[in-house]
Amino acid sequence: MALLHKSHPETAQTEGPGPAHARSTRNWKRTLILAAVAVVLLVASYFILGAFIPRWWSQRIGSAVHGSFSTGTILGLCIGFTFTLVPLFVLTLALRPRTHWKARVAWLVLALVLAAPNLATLTVVAGDGSGAHAGQRTMDVNAPAFRGASLAGLIVALAGYLLLMYFILRRRPGRRGRPKDSADVPHSA
Repeated sequence: MALLHKSHPETAQTEGPGPAHARSTRNWKRTLILAAVAVVLLVASYFILGAFIPRWWSQRIGSAVHGSFSTGTILGLCIGFTFTLVPLFVLTLALRPRTHWKARVAWLVLALVLAAPNLATLTVVAGDGSGAHAGQRTMDVNAPAFRGASLAGLIVALAGYLLLMYFILRRRPGRRGRPKDSADVPHSA
């Protein structure tokens, strides 16, 4: 009788703490507390970094430019171009088909890290807090032309990336609208 009981498929699935049982018991109280702590930490870091990053970044750029219009232009073009184009190529790697979700997350994090200089400039330009206003004043005096040149470098990099992706995707085999070669046309005998 015991032999029949063990071989019966219905009772084997419901007995004991198996994988299905482990998935159904989740400590929701602990999960909610951890989620609330994470949200509080994110909001606190947003306000702390919102005051710190624009001031710090504008002082770093100001000390590199030293009030020179030409240095501000060259540095802005280089930073805007480089830290737009490289993260876009990393994002392209993240969005490839058949990429595991963990690899996608890693590529996305890497793209954000590589875009950090442009994001820091954005906090100065588009921010409305006291840190952003202090950063704007610092860049006006110590880094003239940096913000505009950084935007120009960003636009050039974005346009170049989109143009390159257009040509790459256009030449990919199997795409609609691509003219057929004479080798692609079947010959009748």
